[in-house]
Amino acid sequence: MDIDPLLLARIQFATNISFHILFPAITIGLAWLLFFFRVRFTLTGEAAWEYAYSFWVKIFALTFALGVVSGVTMSFQFGTNWPGFMERVGNIAGPLLGYEVLTAFFLEASFLAIMLFGKQRVSNRVHLTATFLVAFGTSLSAFWILALNSWMQTPAGYSIEDGQFYATSWFEIIFNPSFPYRLTHMLLASFLTSAFLVAGVSAWRVRRKVDGPATWKVLKTGVLAAAVLTPLQIFVGDLQGLNTLEHQPQKIAAMEAIWETQRGASFTLFGLPNEELKKTDYALEIPYVASLILTHGLEGEVRGLNSFEDHPPVAATFWSFRIMLGVGMLMLLVSWWGAWTYFRGKIPSSLLLSALSAMTFSGWVATLAGWYVTEIGRQPWVVYGLVTTAEVAAEHHSATLGGTLLGYVCLYLFLLLSYIQALRHLATKPARSLAMLPRRLDASTQGATE
Repeated sequence: MDIDPLLLARIQFATNISFHILFPAITIGLAWLLFFFRVRFTLTGEAAWEYAYSFWVKIFALTFALGVVSGVTMSFQFGTNWPGFMERVGNIAGPLLGYEVLTAFFLEASFLAIMLFGKQRVSNRVHLTATFLVAFGTSLSAFWILALNSWMQTPAGYSIEDGQFYATSWFEIIFNPSFPYRLTHMLLASFLTSAFLVAGVSAWRVRRKVDGPATWKVLKTGVLAAAVLTPLQIFVGDLQGLNTLEHQPQKIAAMEAIWETQRGASFTLFGLPNEELKKTDYALEIPYVASLILTHGLEGEVRGLNSFEDHPPVAATFWSFRIMLGVGMLMLLVSWWGAWTYFRGKIPSSLLLSALSAMTFSGWVATLAGWYVTEIGRQPWVVYGLVTTAEVAAEHHSATLGGTLLGYVCLYLFLLLSYIQALRHLATKPARSLAMLPRRLDASTQGATE
């Protein structure tokens, strides 16, 4: 089959970034949870917090390694499939990626060794500091990556000479119009992903009867964190939606499958967008709700897809948004159910534990769906309104792209299944006796090097 090489190149990059983002989505939030565990152990001296740290730092290390490897592979694609991107915007993208390596990755890599192997070799204070610096480094990495990606969505602070982009204001480039909303949204997504991961794995350990005191503490931490962060994420998502409506109205129109400009636009719960006929088949609509959400008014005007010369693929954007929204509502329901259980002083029921177990990787689903909305919704632009995706693609034969795409898919499926199996293996091991750990933080745990 003679498939469009541009489509195959886009699918290949989407495959790479879809696999890669799974792991930073965990490491960013999990690093801060590890810091929290370490702080709690330092303040209380309870061995359960020490055990919680020891258990989850292994999962953090495995996740961090896969994130690094998949990130390197993704960066290679700029040269193999998208050479025009760096030729056109390398003066802006190159420094931002360089800052990420110099200020964030080196920080993470340098102190990760102390996190993993230094607990018995350095003082508790040094180990706590190393954990903080790794957590800070993961967030700093997200800062630079989101700065570049947000600039591609809402470019600012540049000039164009002979087709190449040059920086006129690094402040405007970094803090472009969509950056604050998108960075906050992504960080919260990572925290939620980690919260449901630790809660789900802990609930699974309880159900398999391999739990200990640390398991219940981690379970409660994950549930309460998710209960607080989920409504905050919904609020930030609304702010980002308003920002997107201002700067990328085509994306909003595709997300809602609104074809004609209208006031009092309905929100489509379900439907099958038909781009050929420019309508949504079998639409189940709630009147006025789209205008209420997007403009905060029942009669607010929302521009339709037919008013734009170019617009993104509708069906993929439409359904990705609804998957993200649906999973987010499930997160809210399950986390508040768990928080209400703890508020009443009750022990989570078997039904709640099953629900939490089922939601273990819900953060992955929501994060991927959100990224698909963002990236597919930007098409046909790579730098919004200025450079199209087709302009920067390499001229490869479809057979070449198809073969490498198949190789990537097979490798990533193998790695993903191996990761989940390794996680399952760690979660199945019975909890060690807390008698093996120090009961209180004293001179023996602070170490002789302090």
